[in-house]
Amino acid sequence: MIVEIFDKQFLDLHKRSCELILKIPEKKLYWQPEEANSFFPMHSCGECILRSAGAVEQTFGGITTRLWDDPFEWTLPEALSTKEKILKYLEEVEQTRRRGFALFTSDEDLKKQIPAPVKLKPIFQILLETLARAEHFQGRAFAIFQLLTSRKREEDS
Repeated sequence: MIVEIFDKQFLDLHKRSCELILKIPEKKLYWQPEEANSFFPMHSCGECILRSAGAVEQTFGGITTRLWDDPFEWTLPEALSTKEKILKYLEEVEQTRRRGFALFTSDEDLKKQIPAPVKLKPIFQILLETLARAEHFQGRAFAIFQLLTSRKREEDS
């Protein structure tokens, strides 16, 4: 079933985000690469993981309650300043996602159209777009983590 494939993909996304957060040194959660500038802004690993989770939260909040609130305000680095707080938020997002998936009993449910947030879209399309956006931000987080760890190796040499 396609529902099961989507469910696994979102669960894997969640697990990878949690694993990455655990690998990042606490003081480097919001470290920004020196390459960042006004033409090529970069975010930190923490920010990218929060944006990834925020995309999932927004979608499943919209699917379950029809409230498509952008979680930007409550996912600021100031509010989620530690690994523990980020992991707690990631778990809250995962619970919201599970509640959303509990509504899908078959692949037929993915054909239903809902306002997302304004224009009607099939749930399948909404999930696909969300997964792509969330994986994009997660991929950026992993790339920044690679920069962070390669810099650390260079400094240790």
